[in-house]
Amino acid sequence: MSVNSRDGRDTILVTGGAGFIGSNMARALAADGWRIVVADWFGTGRKWLNVADIRLDDVIRPEATLAWLEENHRRVEAIVHMGAISATTEADVDLIVERNIRATLDLWVLSTRHDIRLIYASSAATYGDGKVGFVDDEDPEHLAKLKPLNAYGWSKLAVDRRIMDDVRAGRATPPQWAGLKFFNVYGPFEAHKDDMRSVIHKIFPTAAAGEAVTLFRSHDPNYVDGGQLRDFVHVADCVDVARWLIGSPSVSGIFNVGTGKARSFADLARAVFHAAGREPVIDYVDMPEQIRNAYQYFTEADMTKLRRAGYNADFRSLEDGIQSYVGDYLAKGVAL
Repeated sequence: MSVNSRDGRDTILVTGGAGFIGSNMARALAADGWRIVVADWFGTGRKWLNVADIRLDDVIRPEATLAWLEENHRRVEAIVHMGAISATTEADVDLIVERNIRATLDLWVLSTRHDIRLIYASSAATYGDGKVGFVDDEDPEHLAKLKPLNAYGWSKLAVDRRIMDDVRAGRATPPQWAGLKFFNVYGPFEAHKDDMRSVIHKIFPTAAAGEAVTLFRSHDPNYVDGGQLRDFVHVADCVDVARWLIGSPSVSGIFNVGTGKARSFADLARAVFHAAGREPVIDYVDMPEQIRNAYQYFTEADMTKLRRAGYNADFRSLEDGIQSYVGDYLAKGVAL
C-alpha cells in the first residue's frame, strides 16, 4: 500500500503508538512509507521494545501532543488515535474522562481546524450487554439506546455520540474521520498489558507445557462452561482496516472491526493447545462475583457496513490467527 497524502503531507501521528494496537499500526504505516511520530508514555518497563524495530520520525509525550500538532500540522496527513485507558476495570472515572474523552475531543477539534484526517479507537464495549445488538448504526437515537457496562465503554460511547452530533448538525469535521469499534483483539506486542492482555497470551505457557488451562464457568444457563462467545479478531486485521481507510480518504463513519463470527472461549483454548502441539486439557473456575453483573456472554460484529463501504479483505479465522500468533511469536519465546 502506498502513501496517499495531500500537498506534501507525509506524516502520520500515532497516539498510544507504543501500545498493543498502536505499535502494530505504527509498524505497518511506516512500512507503507509514512513518516511516523509516536505519542506515548514508556515508563520503566519493556514497552519500548514494541517500537524498537520501527523507523520513527519522532517520539513525543502525550501531554505535548496538541502543542506538537500546532507546530507541525502542515506536514501531518492523519492522526491514528489509539491512546486511551483500555482497562475495563479502571475505577478512576476522572482519569478516564481526561485520557479517553477529553484527549479524543481535543484531537477532533484540532484535526478539524487544521484539515487533518482522524481515525480513532472506539470499542465494542459501547454495546454493553448486547441487548440492542452489535450493529454500527451511527444514528444518534440508536447510539442513545446503548448502555455500556463500565466507565471505559461509556467513555468511548460519549465520544461517538459527540462526533455524530457534530456530523448530523452539519458542523465542521476533519476531511476524513473514522471511529473503529474494535472487538476482542489479540496478537503480538500485547505482553505489557498485564491482566488486560488476551486469554491466548495468558494461557499459552500452560498449554505449551501440556498442563490444564483454566477458564471461567458460565453463570448463565443459556451458555455451557467455556461456551461464552466473543468475536476474536487478530490485530493485523485491525491494522489492515486502518490502512484501507488511510488509502480511502472519501470513507468516513463509525465501523465495527471484528471477524463477524463469534467463537467460544473453549474453541480458543483448543486452538491454542493445537498450535502448541498439545492435547487440550481445560478446567473451569467460578467467575469472580465483582465482574458477573458486567460480563458479556456474547459479542459478534455486524460487518455489513464496512463491507458496503468497500472493504473486501478476508479476516483470519480464530484457528489461523492463533496458529500464526503462536508460531511466529509465542512459541519462539518472543517477550511481546
